[in-house]
Amino acid sequence: IQSEKCFSGFLSYIFVLCFRERSRDRHKSRSKDSRSEKSVTINTPPAEPLLGDSSVRGEPVQDDNWGETTTAVTGTSEHSLSQEDIVRITKDLEDSVGLNCRRYLTRTLAVILGILVLLTPLAFLVLPHLLWPDKLEPCGTACEGLYISVAFKLLILLLAVWGLFFRPPRASLPRVFAFRALLSVLVLLFVISYWLFYAVRILEVQDPDYKGIVQYAVSLVDALLFIHYLAVVLLELRQLQPCFSVCVTRSTDGETRHYNLGQLSIQRAALAIIEHYYSDFPVHNPALLSASKSRAAKHLAGLKVYNVDGLAHSQSRAMIAAAARRRDTSHNELYYEEAEHERRVRKRKARLVVAVEEAFTHIKRMQEEEQKKSPGDVMDPREAAQAIFPSMARALQKYLRTTKQQHCHSMESIQQHLAFCITNNMTPKAFLESYLTPGPTLQYNRDRWLARHWTLISEASVTSGLRDGSVFLLKCVDFSLVIAAKRIPFVQMSEEYIDPKSHKFVLRLQSETSV
Repeated sequence: IQSEKCFSGFLSYIFVLCFRERSRDRHKSRSKDSRSEKSVTINTPPAEPLLGDSSVRGEPVQDDNWGETTTAVTGTSEHSLSQEDIVRITKDLEDSVGLNCRRYLTRTLAVILGILVLLTPLAFLVLPHLLWPDKLEPCGTACEGLYISVAFKLLILLLAVWGLFFRPPRASLPRVFAFRALLSVLVLLFVISYWLFYAVRILEVQDPDYKGIVQYAVSLVDALLFIHYLAVVLLELRQLQPCFSVCVTRSTDGETRHYNLGQLSIQRAALAIIEHYYSDFPVHNPALLSASKSRAAKHLAGLKVYNVDGLAHSQSRAMIAAAARRRDTSHNELYYEEAEHERRVRKRKARLVVAVEEAFTHIKRMQEEEQKKSPGDVMDPREAAQAIFPSMARALQKYLRTTKQQHCHSMESIQQHLAFCITNNMTPKAFLESYLTPGPTLQYNRDRWLARHWTLISEASVTSGLRDGSVFLLKCVDFSLVIAAKRIPFVQMSEEYIDPKSHKFVLRLQSETSV
């Protein structure tokens, strides 16, 4: 009887649990239905990112505990996007399409203008033979020599135009480059004026002097070469001499660099600064900023406001004095917190260095053993890196977590770097340098760190040149660069002549001395 009671009690307990789980599932389904009216869930493959930010990418998700498990979790991820995010995505797509159309339109117009410039001298030489071949005077030896001159000058002009104007674009600027547009208009007006003169003075009258027509074409090619020389001076040589010293400061952590720039417009100066930023500035790490923010929030949480009227006067003064004493000791807390952090970093670093040295020692031992094996049994660097990586993974993960760099390095990138070091016979110190010292932005994953879109904010027109005291901003997703320009001062140098005879002296010795 007692066993039957226990069994019936167990069944009732299971029934109650099933009823609670069913009611909980109903509640979850209702809450999901209610939330589905405000957001849209989109499944994205990992190879096609939706936004420029890494938080919304469909990349393979990495396990935070790869130091213990040494596995990577891959697959598609689900992202919840609101209606505002979808509108922003649509706007970014429209802007990118507009920029691509403008870039291709500019390139198409440049190609058309270049073809027109190169075919014009040839057309000047061919049209008389097609329209009035019977009226042309015979071309002598000097005239035939001009053919070679035109051919080689056109070849030189073609190579020069290709080398100067048809380079891969570095960026998409917000405004048109003023000097390039000016040169294009100048070349177009120049070719049109030559065609007008050719039509009026040669085509209409059908000039029989073919030698003069050839000299006219040669003069056009010479003028085009001089215009190309002008383009080299305005586009390349003018900006070489430093005229301004710009101070670039990152808004989040205050990292500062100084550069010397020449006579550039604001938008081209911004482009040069972005290129320097990717190679000179240490990578932006938001995790280091979150620690200072949490410390400030903790400090503000310790401040309390008391109602003086509701308490006794002596009691309220005592409480305010106690709060002031706690506030005055915050610098001690900061000091000991930083000292403890430095101690932990040194400890993790020592463990990491020992683990890496042991792993590389094992690699050398494996290489000595593989030299005795047959060529088919030799292990490639990728397999060797995967074999020794688990021995250092835990120490490396703990160090990266302590220094807030765990999101900068994935397990796959670490293994690739380890295989690269093994292939090139690098030392353990060379392998650890990428993790002990934060490197520039270009050292890390391109999709993670390179911002595709920068916003230039300037009170002056971006096509105007740099001036003394010019200030403008470059904004991306997480931070902004504040740029202040100062003109390099004029240096006045004078010369002081020193007479060579002034360095001569006479040593007079007395006769009483022992010298």
